[in-house]
Amino acid sequence: MGRQIRVRGGALAVALVLGLSGCAGSTGGGDGEPDGKAGGKPSGKASAPAPSAPAGGGKPAAGDVLPGMVTAAVARTRLAGLKVAKPGTMAGYSRDKFTHWAEQGNKCDTREVVLKRDGSGVTQDAECRAVSGSWKSLYDGSATTDAGKLDIDHMVPLAEAWRSGAAGWDAARRKAFANDLTHPQLLAVSAASNRSKGDQSPDLWQPTDKSSWCQYGRAWTVVKSDYGLTVTEPERAMLTTMIDTCGR
Repeated sequence: MGRQIRVRGGALAVALVLGLSGCAGSTGGGDGEPDGKAGGKPSGKASAPAPSAPAGGGKPAAGDVLPGMVTAAVARTRLAGLKVAKPGTMAGYSRDKFTHWAEQGNKCDTREVVLKRDGSGVTQDAECRAVSGSWKSLYDGSATTDAGKLDIDHMVPLAEAWRSGAAGWDAARRKAFANDLTHPQLLAVSAASNRSKGDQSPDLWQPTDKSSWCQYGRAWTVVKSDYGLTVTEPERAMLTTMIDTCGR
């Protein structure tokens, strides 16, 4: 995911945690960095010809916390259809090549939209900053009312996407990927789980809360399928294990 953005304003009372930590052994700045908006908000919405939006208008279905999800049966079919390939090189990679977070209107950017969507009872100030609310991190089950303890995670990390096909995308498509609100690509999680995950694929990192594996496996598969990204054999094997926790 593009550089993680910290909740603006040290006095924020609401936190969302999305885990994106740098993978040991990855080249350069990996995912899992704090999502602080070091350079201010990027201007303009993602304009790349992204995959068609899933049904449901980007809102999570009953039982899921992520939008654009599919059933376990559909996920298995999509997983079987993914191209298997070895990880590509990290040559030329930079998180800055995935512009985030894009403006979404009403002074809100992508990050703030996710904080609002994933929290309960979230209120925002005139600048769209979350000032109250509560969140539960899918990856580790931790709950918080402090937005400063949360990160916004890219389900498929930006560096992982680069290694599996995004190196060949243009800037607009990378921006769309980094700001995708309709597919299960962005999630507010605990900073601790986000940093632990880094840019690792499911065979190298799994959520500690195994009750989330069904959603995690389906979400990862949907994103890779809709964006035409490749998987490795170990990655596909672990995704199968995760999706199998959903039952039949």
